[in-house]
Amino acid sequence: MSTPETAPRLPLFRLAPDIYAPLHALTRAAKQGLDPVLAELLLIRVSQLNRCAFCLDMHVTEARRAGVSEQRIALLSAWEEAPAHYTGKERAALAFAEAVTLLSHGGVPDEVHERAAAHFDDAELARLLALITAINSWNRLNVAARTPVGSAL
Repeated sequence: MSTPETAPRLPLFRLAPDIYAPLHALTRAAKQGLDPVLAELLLIRVSQLNRCAFCLDMHVTEARRAGVSEQRIALLSAWEEAPAHYTGKERAALAFAEAVTLLSHGGVPDEVHERAAAHFDDAELARLLALITAINSWNRLNVAARTPVGSAL
């Protein structure tokens, strides 16, 4: 049931379809060579931070398809408190994703970047950064437009 605060506001991608294709292309390109499970964990975590229900619904579904357990999905919002459920590489990527998403909290600290760089080469870091940037863009567009959960873009 929609309330005035949650009613769809703007069918953005139907009104401006030329916006969708380049952002979708960036997302696809960023995912190339990345572990699909890691990619979905990042897409979920950033969407949690940005409170994008549309993207959360989509990426939780994709994470399940990629074989991510319900427990890992459920604990993702508190991943730092559940270190046994995420690899060191995943934790480094999640910290990087949070820092990039929450830039107003002081940018990306050197220690967060260095922790990620210990697990990913420069090309992989570039892809992670592009993926995090893409999902932040998707989140902002869908939250502002109030894209309903489960709707087709």
